[in-house]
Amino acid sequence: MDEGAQRDRMSSPSVTIPIVIHFGDTDPYGVVYFASYFRYCHHGIEAFLRHFGLPPQPYFRNTERGFGLPVVGASCDFLRPVRYGDELILTVSLKTVKPKAMTFAFHFYDSVGEQLVARGEATIVSIDRSWKSCPLPPELLAIASAEQ
Repeated sequence: MDEGAQRDRMSSPSVTIPIVIHFGDTDPYGVVYFASYFRYCHHGIEAFLRHFGLPPQPYFRNTERGFGLPVVGASCDFLRPVRYGDELILTVSLKTVKPKAMTFAFHFYDSVGEQLVARGEATIVSIDRSWKSCPLPPELLAIASAEQ
C-alpha cells in the first residue's frame, strides 16, 4: 500500500466502500473511463457523509437553510488500468478542512486492498443563496474531529 495513502487513511476520519466496475464505466478499450472515477468520488463523498450520520441530499442543496456544497475542484491520477468486472476498494478521507471548504482524498485499491490503482481529491465549498461562499454547517465541521 502507498505509504502516503496509508498515513492519510490513519490520520483523519475515513470510510471504505466497494466499487464494482460496470460495462458503462469503461471506454471502447474496456478500461475505466476517466469521468467514471469522478462519479465514484462523488459516491464516496455521499458514503462518507452517511457514515457520520448526515444524509447527503440536504447538504448538497439545502433550499430551506439556504446553502449548497458544489464541487469546485477535482483531480485524479490513474496509476494502473482497471477493467470491466474488476472490483475496487475506495477509501475516502478528509484531506483539509477550512471554515468554508473541505477537500476529500480518494484512494482506489485493487480488490484485496494492496495495490493503489488511482488517487484523487475533490474540494467542496459551502455557498449561500447568492452563490457566495459562506461557513460550512457546524455538523460538517464536526466531522473533522470525529472519532471513527
